[in-house]
Amino acid sequence: MIRNHPYPIGQAGQPWGDAERAAWQVRCEVQRSYAEDVLAPVQALSQRFDVQRYGRLDVDPSRYPMLSVRPREWAPERPVALITGGVHGYETSGVQGAIRFLEQHAADYSGRVNWLLVPCVSPWAYERIQRWNHQAVDPNRSFGNRAAQESAALLDLIAPLRDSIQLHIDLHETTDTDETEFRPALAARDGKEFEPGTIPDGFYLVDDSEQPQPAFQQAVIEAVSRVTHIAPADEAGQIIGSPVVAPGVIRYPLKALGLCAGISDARFRTTTEVYPDSPRANPEQCDAAQCAAICAALDYLTDALG
Repeated sequence: MIRNHPYPIGQAGQPWGDAERAAWQVRCEVQRSYAEDVLAPVQALSQRFDVQRYGRLDVDPSRYPMLSVRPREWAPERPVALITGGVHGYETSGVQGAIRFLEQHAADYSGRVNWLLVPCVSPWAYERIQRWNHQAVDPNRSFGNRAAQESAALLDLIAPLRDSIQLHIDLHETTDTDETEFRPALAARDGKEFEPGTIPDGFYLVDDSEQPQPAFQQAVIEAVSRVTHIAPADEAGQIIGSPVVAPGVIRYPLKALGLCAGISDARFRTTTEVYPDSPRANPEQCDAAQCAAICAALDYLTDALG
């Protein structure tokens, strides 16, 4: 029996149809500029790096080109690392932390690693501070079935490199609005009961339960701990319902869930989770934490491969 239905769209126990999705789209107002926040700073780097358009969103192609960045010098003998941000558009530090890395640190790695960086996988959602795309589909549950255009475009981008990728770090946030907006919306969309949860205070990582790399995860945690605090386990020894396997680390089956971090067979894979609503953090710290995680991951890769 559906006892709790806190979301204002839809009827309890009934999944959304076209009318409900249309009503949800009306709620999704533009709140910031993808052109100013992402396109401008990334395109400004085109003199230093190879900036390419790998797709456009059908919803508004001229407004939403999707960009990737890589070093101009791409050497076959170097390891390949994939860096992705903004799979969930509302998770700001994933996008801005990736851009910070490009501006401040990427050149240091260009002679060591063939890095490929996508700063904002979901530009429509970025502008509206939303988790889903314009069809009310979660891109970060769609990499297995290509149900979201954002996910399909990223898969096509990496297809020629897929077997060569040795590291993938996917940049995310866990926010208070997960509990107040996005999880209630998910329950309403799917005709299910909303079950309240908790939001961890601090940074944590999601490792791959099918191919865990605990030393790699801990190296990233150690680097980020110098920038911001690491999320503790709750009273049940968990973070967002999953057992904590090491300080600040939980595990998911990345491929089975259709998550972005599972799109390759990279040996080293992780999803970062920053908590921007903490009274102990600020936007600057959150962006710096994402940037530190990228650098630590790349350093670990190059050290591991000698």
